[in-house]
Amino acid sequence: MEWNGDVDNDLVVVRGEAARATGQVLHLRGRVLDVHGQPQAGARVEIWQCDFQGLYRHPGDQRSDRVRETAFQGRGRALAAADGLYSFRTIRPVAYANRTPHIHVRVETADRRSLVTQMYVEGEKLNSQDFLLNAIDAGRRQAVTVRLAAADGIETGALAGTFDIVID
Repeated sequence: MEWNGDVDNDLVVVRGEAARATGQVLHLRGRVLDVHGQPQAGARVEIWQCDFQGLYRHPGDQRSDRVRETAFQGRGRALAAADGLYSFRTIRPVAYANRTPHIHVRVETADRRSLVTQMYVEGEKLNSQDFLLNAIDAGRRQAVTVRLAAADGIETGALAGTFDIVID
């Protein structure tokens, strides 16, 4: 995937835009680990998601009935610290076109191991109808589902969630 423009870990504020993104702010963090629980320092974590209207920042998303929000970055990148920790400031994902709210995640480690997955929100009513989420064995869905809670200690009115990523 080609990345250009503002691609830091704060998707709520886009360099050069006066406004901030519409939607409830979400502080997403976690650790990148190997299957033995060892942190993957320097792993590159990329996320992408739709804006509050369900539109992606992608030239292929050409639905003409709405205009994509320019104040939402739509995609971001972070490097895992020595302890494997990464973080993003984004918006709570929204549902669109028969999909439950989700965030796409791509991870690549220094030794070129990579993983592409999606993060889903615990308790969403559309989870039971999402074809991709339900293609995952029921016992393993918990690994891609995140509980969101108030993040008042970080940012008033925001949410926070922890999404640890285990890469083989």
